[in-house]
Amino acid sequence: MAPLKLAFLGTPDFAVPTLARLIEAGHEIAAVYTRPARPRDRGQKVAATPVQDFAERHGLPVRTPPSLKGEEEIRAFQALRLDAAIVAAYGLLLPKPVLETPAFGCLNLHPSLLPRWRGAAPIPRALLAGDQTTGATIMLVNEGLDSGPVLLQEKVPIQNDDTAGSLEVKLATLGAELMEKALEDLAGGRITPRPQVEKDANYAEKLAPAEGKMDWRLPAAELERRVRAFNPRPGAWFERDGTRIRVWKVEIVALAPAKPPGTVLDDCLTIATGDGAIRLVELQRAGRAVLATDAFLRGHAIPEGTRLPSQEGSTEA
Repeated sequence: MAPLKLAFLGTPDFAVPTLARLIEAGHEIAAVYTRPARPRDRGQKVAATPVQDFAERHGLPVRTPPSLKGEEEIRAFQALRLDAAIVAAYGLLLPKPVLETPAFGCLNLHPSLLPRWRGAAPIPRALLAGDQTTGATIMLVNEGLDSGPVLLQEKVPIQNDDTAGSLEVKLATLGAELMEKALEDLAGGRITPRPQVEKDANYAEKLAPAEGKMDWRLPAAELERRVRAFNPRPGAWFERDGTRIRVWKVEIVALAPAKPPGTVLDDCLTIATGDGAIRLVELQRAGRAVLATDAFLRGHAIPEGTRLPSQEGSTEA
């Protein structure tokens, strides 16, 4: 097909494979929109977004407005005379005049089998819910929250060792492939948008760091999913002697311990839970490296019989 004139709107690493795929396909990228640079990481050094870094390395014009709702920004967008706008984890709402500007509309990559999980955190919410499959969806953006008609979808099985991070990589790669195909099929008149089934929609609320606390009263299977869902961010954790310890990996242990939840059952950090037990496999103290359990315990002992707290205000036995 003939190259299309596009704008790309995206911010994090997740969006980069889609932009790269559009460049490789020979489309004209008239402008790349991304969030403004902001302080990042522990040092709070101001840094551009991954999309801006990638776009500038490829000589693409980059715009970083804090909002697209102002008349000046809307006029600038309309002046691009686009065939389509491609959206991938941009992070800003698109007002109606922007949505109506491109000839073929605004196509969005969403890392969920819509309408299963709409909102900010579809990947970790799928893990937390124990979903067996997830996937990537290409949809036409409307004024609702991830509620536009679907163009293409493809399923991805959730493996037992998948984390939010590993699924994000898989879905970013798959989504880039689907976006290229959906764009070509839409422009060629070979695809019919399909409305979503509203009754099947769930809201994937953004993760709060407090949700990552290991509540040992929960079943082992639920805690194991929580660790994977919060990896790599914002992280699962528990407290010991006033120190927050991050949990990167656990495994379910086939035990029915007759001990209260949170009790350390052996010298390998096997922990009693509300139903069964889990063994902590990889841990990290603040500012330190991620360590396997045996290496961690050599520098930070947690003896058998220790009772780890399950909620604010609880104490060790």
